[in-house]
Amino acid sequence: MSNNGTTWFKSWFDSPFYHILYKDRDHNEGRAFMDRLTGYLNIPEQGSILDLACGKGRHARYLNTLGYDVTGIDLSANSIAYAKRFENNSLRFEVHDKSQPYHKQFDAVFNLFTSFGYFENDQDNLNTIKAIKSNLNDFGFGVIDFMNCEFVIDNLVPEELKTVDGISFNLKRYVDGDYIKKDISFVADGNAYYFQERVKAFSLNDFETMFKAAHVYLLDVFGDYKLHKFDAKTSERLIMIFK
Repeated sequence: MSNNGTTWFKSWFDSPFYHILYKDRDHNEGRAFMDRLTGYLNIPEQGSILDLACGKGRHARYLNTLGYDVTGIDLSANSIAYAKRFENNSLRFEVHDKSQPYHKQFDAVFNLFTSFGYFENDQDNLNTIKAIKSNLNDFGFGVIDFMNCEFVIDNLVPEELKTVDGISFNLKRYVDGDYIKKDISFVADGNAYYFQERVKAFSLNDFETMFKAAHVYLLDVFGDYKLHKFDAKTSERLIMIFK
């Protein structure tokens, strides 16, 4: 089984196998990052946050426990259906395309953990930044947490076999033109599956060009989840604060 090349993220992120493969992600690291990030931004008590590409809502739910009013949006209907189990008066989820403006403004809009650069059309990537801008109130901050592509390419692991819940995922990583790609193949319940992740290898300069086109202003850049300053050669992350 293979995914449609033009909308790989729709089929892969809606697949139960995506959540199996990545089930062991470091929750504590993610929570510590959000603690530091919300503190740095000084988001007001009970302030509002939009979590773009929220998946099953893990990070949105944690932000809600910190006292924030949180809305999570994602293109995956299955993920949103799961997340809706946890809704309350200050936590809600909705299927929505992040490249299109949402109908509300927020104190902060978060696009975390490399959930940017999926679109084939560069205009859709630019439109995502424009949508973030339109979803910010006068005092709001936008945050895009992306991988540092220069570091990732320099340290790419070409092949890996990862076994999770009895499924052996064969992972192949490589650079193809402007994209960093990961081929994912495995057998489950007697059926062979193939998916591909691909993310546009945007640099800080690329983002600065898009920010200029979207008329947003880059305020600060961090290179890891402890909010250390960004270094193009050594930083694992590219975390950009803008408004």
